[in-house]
This record gives sequence, structure tokens and C-alpha cells, in this order.
Amino acid sequence: MNSQTDVLERVLAKLDEGQGDALDRLFSFIAVESISTDPAYSEQCLDAAKLAAGYLEQAGFEAEVAPTTGHPMVLGKYRSKANEDGPHLLFYGHYDVQPVDPLSEWSRPPFAAEIIEDPLNGKVIHGRGSSDDKGQLLTFIEAARAWHEVTGDLPVNVTVLLEGEEECGSPSLDGFLEKRGQDVRADFALICDTLQWDKDTPAITSMLRGLAGVEINIEGPNRDLHSGMYGGPALNPIRALNKALAALYDDEGRVAVPGFYDNIAEPDPSMAAQWRSLDFDDKGFLADIGLTKPHGESSYHLLEQLWCRPTIEINGIWGGYIGPGQKTVIPSKANAKLSFRLVAGQQPEAILEAVQQFLRAQFDGDVKVSFSLPDGSPAVAFDLTKPHMDVARQALKDEFEREPVMLGCGGSIPIVEAFMSQLDMDCLLVGYALNDDCIHAPNEKYNLSSFQKGCRAFARMLSGFSDQDKASP
Repeated sequence: MNSQTDVLERVLAKLDEGQGDALDRLFSFIAVESISTDPAYSEQCLDAAKLAAGYLEQAGFEAEVAPTTGHPMVLGKYRSKANEDGPHLLFYGHYDVQPVDPLSEWSRPPFAAEIIEDPLNGKVIHGRGSSDDKGQLLTFIEAARAWHEVTGDLPVNVTVLLEGEEECGSPSLDGFLEKRGQDVRADFALICDTLQWDKDTPAITSMLRGLAGVEINIEGPNRDLHSGMYGGPALNPIRALNKALAALYDDEGRVAVPGFYDNIAEPDPSMAAQWRSLDFDDKGFLADIGLTKPHGESSYHLLEQLWCRPTIEINGIWGGYIGPGQKTVIPSKANAKLSFRLVAGQQPEAILEAVQQFLRAQFDGDVKVSFSLPDGSPAVAFDLTKPHMDVARQALKDEFEREPVMLGCGGSIPIVEAFMSQLDMDCLLVGYALNDDCIHAPNEKYNLSSFQKGCRAFARMLSGFSDQDKASP
């Protein structure tokens, strides 16, 4: 057994020995009601930031509670004594949590964490923030703590950034990165706010869909009309809008907007093959939400529809009278909100322009069409050949004794795009949450095995990262 392996084994043993203390720290963290979206909890958010900074200091970091225009950031710095010129990683997580409403649906107090038995998962940690993201971010801090307790050092240079507004849209993030970006810039960012494939199988998120959106506003008659006096000859804006929106898709589930699929980057063939080999229950996935069959592009299987194909969704539509009883009116206006999930190769600005042109062409001269609130961010596909990807794969395989799944992600994670575009950093997304963790819902939980194995996997990664060459500045 070589010295590096011997040290890692002692670090892993330290994690196993200290499980009780680690859970006590997590329970204390969960107990702080750091609900970022509600100003009434501002003091609690500050308390959570201070507690997180204290945990970092105990792990050997220099830690700072950094003010922003909203809730503070927590910034931790550690320069390796043994590997000062080696790789530098940034770890990102967030200490804020979602509101607990409706409180009546919680089986236990949401901020009084405890271990309970779950029929599907065994022992789980119950409490708001247990999975999203206090439990996940502590997996990394506990791994760093164990390394520091065993060796008095960390094997690589590490910066930690913990945000306090992730759950309310990160309003202070861009300003913080503009002012302090060089304080957090590293060779790559490790982000722990994502999923495992299942309770026994780890995962690395390999791509994120982008997001764009726009509101369409149409006007027909110059005032609301009595349907008995004008019904028939008068254009009804709601009817016209519905017809235009229906034209966005063809009968096979494909978007009918010209150019919508141009320049799309196909997923890595080996990754696509892995997706097809997964034991994924399409029918069960849809049955859980009361549906019986997929309604996306018929030529792609369900995981491809979710992870690597773009979509247009109608998120809201309104106009006319929607109060109690009847009001036989032909409204003068109608509106709809649209969003687009984008994939690598699509540019939000081009997609927004193409969709607007397509919709304008669906109306005749009696309709005035305008668009408002256009916004978007591009998709992200990660380079699977990067050395830190190989390290993460091997560490997860060694700990879980299963090959990690290279997940796609149908959603968007704005911090990833910010790190890549503003700070020019590669990102590595490794998380230990599960779909049944009730994230954002009552009775949130985090599998005890996810917490324990996550700590050990990150300890392995820290060892593996130390053997990488430092990235070029």
C-alpha cells in the first residue's frame, strides 16, 4: 500500500468514526430557519452563514461572511501546504432553504432534524434543507475536515463559496461575482446541488438545458364586446391566440418553428448508449403524475426528451372574464407566457427571434401582436474528457461500487452558466440527492447512506484531484 493510499484510508476511517459528530453538525445547521425568500428570516440567514463559516474554520479554512446587497455569501480559503502549486478547486453550495408551507403536511417539525426509518430508503435524515442543500454541502466540508484532522492539511487548494439566495433567484450573485470574482476563480468548480441516479447508484450531471422565455400580447377589437351583438363577425383574440399557439407543435411532438433545431449538438454516443441501457421505468415515471404515455418527440425515448431535446411550453394563458358566473364578452386582449428549454448549440436570442417571427405570421391584419419580457440563458454541455471528470468517475465508482451514470438535466442551474461565462471555469456537478427527497415540498429528507457515502466519495476526489496537473491560467 503506497503512502497516498494509506493516508486516504486513514481519512475514510476518520469519517466513519466521526459520523455521529457530523450528524450533530448537520442537525444544528438544519435547525436554523434560513428561508431566503422571506425578509422575516433575514437574521436566521445571517445565523446560518455564520454557522457555515464556523464549520469551515474548524476544517482549517480561513472563512469570511461576505456582505452582499441581500443575504451574505460565505467564502472559505485553504492553500495546501503540501501542494501549493497544484490544482485549485472551487466548491459551491447554498445554505438557504425553501419555505415550509403548507406546514400542516409535515409529519414532523421541519427544522427539528432527526433520523427516521423510510420503507424504501432505510434510515433518512428528515428536515428542511437536509437534501437541498445543507446536507449536500456538508458532505464536502466533512470530507475536508477529515483530511485536515488526519494530515493537518488538504491535498489541493480549495475555495468554498456558499450562497444565501439560491432559493430566491440569486439576485445578489452577479454583483458579487463582478466585485469578488477573482477571489473565487479556480481551475474548476465542483457543485453539489444535483442528483444520484438512484439510492445505490451515483451520478455526474453531464449537461444542463438552457432556458428562455417571452410573453405574447395580442389585441383585437378596440374594446370588449357583447358576444350577442358581435359574436361571429368579430375576431376573438383568445381564439386567435389559441390557434397560433397550437401551431407551435406538429402531430409528432416536434416544434414547428423553422430553424428551431438548427445547430443542435448531439450527446456523446457512449453517454446516449448508457441512457438507453438504464433500467428506467417510463410508464411508472408518467403514472406518478397521472399520465399514460410520453407527449414529446415521438422519435426519441423519454430520457432523451427530458435531457437533450429542446422544448416549447405554454406556461400560462389569460384574457376575458374568468370570475364567477357568466359574462358573455368577447375580450379585446389575450396573453400567454411561453418558456423554452434549450440544448447545446441553440442560442437564446436566435430562438426568441425565430419564435416571435413564427407567431407573428399566424395572425391576420386585425390583430396587433407584441412581445414582452424576453430573456434567456444558453444550455451547457460539459467536456467529459477533462481530468477532473475522470477523477470524479473513479472516486464514485470506488465508493459506491457502481459505475456512475452520466445524467442529463432537464432544468437549468444559473450558477453554472455564471461560473463558465463570467469566470471562465469548467464545472463538475456531483450531487447525492434523490427524486424522492421531497425537495421544496413537505417532509424533505436526505438518505443517511447518501450523506455518508457522499462524504467518503468527496474525500476520495480530494485525493484524486491532487494528482492532476494545474490548469493553465
